[in-house]
Amino acid sequence: HDVCMVPLSVLDLAPIVEGGDVATALAASRELAQDVERLGYRRFWIAEHHGMPGIASAATSLCIAHVASATKTIRVGAGGIMLPNHAPLVIAEQFGTLEALFPGRIDLGLGRAPGSDPVTAHALRRDPHRAAESFPDDVVELRSYFQPGGRPGRVRAVPGEGLDVPLWILGSSLFGAQLAAALGLPYAFASHFAPAQLEEAIALYRRRFQPSAQLDAPYVMLAVNVFGADTVPEARRLATTIEQAFVALRRGTPGQLAPPREGYRESLGPADRAVLEHALACSFYGPEDTLRKGMQAFVERTGADELIVTAPIHDPAARLRSFELAAAAAA
Repeated sequence: HDVCMVPLSVLDLAPIVEGGDVATALAASRELAQDVERLGYRRFWIAEHHGMPGIASAATSLCIAHVASATKTIRVGAGGIMLPNHAPLVIAEQFGTLEALFPGRIDLGLGRAPGSDPVTAHALRRDPHRAAESFPDDVVELRSYFQPGGRPGRVRAVPGEGLDVPLWILGSSLFGAQLAAALGLPYAFASHFAPAQLEEAIALYRRRFQPSAQLDAPYVMLAVNVFGADTVPEARRLATTIEQAFVALRRGTPGQLAPPREGYRESLGPADRAVLEHALACSFYGPEDTLRKGMQAFVERTGADELIVTAPIHDPAARLRSFELAAAAAA
């Protein structure tokens, strides 16, 4: 794999920055999608989170419609829908509607986590234990709703039936890898914050992959953080925004996206530093040539078929610049 052969995509959480609001966050996501479409990115994925003061994408399918209506060619999708929160039929109808509105451009990535805390999960009418166990069955049920031809006595998804909405399995453990392999679906790994089982999961996925109507060979997309800037120190400074967010989340006090803080990582105790070191292991910092070397080495090491880039940066202009440098690095 030469890195210039690997397509790049974007993962966006519609971040609400300190002092900002949901409307501003969603407008920024829409604008970012237009910018990365121009830069040649393949997909723009939005992730479902609930009860997070710094993330505006809880109603994920609505956010997808908002972005898709402002773009022309880039694929827009969920990275992902947390299926345990929803009846599969409802998701089939939502994504059937999106595919009818934006034909040939919609992706549906599916995750097993709640994307929230237990209390919020309960408010979403979800039994966490049953839901995680029934995830494989729910994926199979969801896939069946897109099959053409309503058979008598069968529940039908209208819209949805007969539409080509590619499903992806998202994961950060061996569970998702096994499921994606068994169902013959493409696999996206959350290496941007949970890289511990990366090598093991993709090896398992490739080894056990069973071809399906959707996909005849394994396809792996890996998530990475890119902090592109003119210098490595400036890139490291930009990254203190997400470092603050990780530490706040770990302490149970998530908030809005904070501006960068000079010397932040150095100000932390060894335990917090170790957590960041591990969580952000798949991150690249600096100017174009530094990014190119890092991304190239990562693709060579993992054999990734595609990278999905997230740039959790406080300032929208700096965030766009980061995506510009990543695109240049992969060109």
